[in-house]
Amino acid sequence: MTALADPIDRIVAGNRHFAQKTSEANPNAFSDLTKGQWPEILWIGCADSRIPETTVCNCAPGDIFVHRNIANCVHPDDVSAASVVEYAVTHLKVKKVVVCGHTKCGGAAASLSDADLGTTLNTWLHPVRELRRKHRAELEKLDDDDGRAARIAELNVHQAIDVLKEHPAVKSAAARRGLTLHGMIFDLGKGQLRILEEVGQKKGNGLWSPNN
Repeated sequence: MTALADPIDRIVAGNRHFAQKTSEANPNAFSDLTKGQWPEILWIGCADSRIPETTVCNCAPGDIFVHRNIANCVHPDDVSAASVVEYAVTHLKVKKVVVCGHTKCGGAAASLSDADLGTTLNTWLHPVRELRRKHRAELEKLDDDDGRAARIAELNVHQAIDVLKEHPAVKSAAARRGLTLHGMIFDLGKGQLRILEEVGQKKGNGLWSPNN
């Protein structure tokens, strides 16, 4: 496909190529998608353009239900994230919820300081910056800012999992049908996922129970 200078022209041409290639491989691919969606996974990830979840997980349209934002944050008072979780868990009945952070995350790096990023971003990243303050002693032992930002990204995933465990729909689905939560980090330099945390309903195995 010939490279186009204008980014809109490029994505429209890319879409046509995608549609043609997909239809050639499976003539029913798009008509099947119109019948509904039955994803097994809700993916909460970073808005970073380098980590398109369907691509990096080698999945197809319809496989993953997605919510993305700056630094894959899950705040208790974020109606946007909460509504996605409720829809995915209660109505689509996903089996797994994944929170995925990543290395070289701009939001995590920005949380290493209190530099002014603008009112909205300052507010959004405040909980991540609080993680930096809470874990300052641990972070100061790391060699450089890359290492500190990578650790903040991990801590932020754990914090998101903690928030999700308190979501009423998640609690209900975990108790009734075994919904599980999974924290991951995508290593941008290697193109690989690493599991940080797996949280299910079984006790005695270090796993969370919705009754805890």
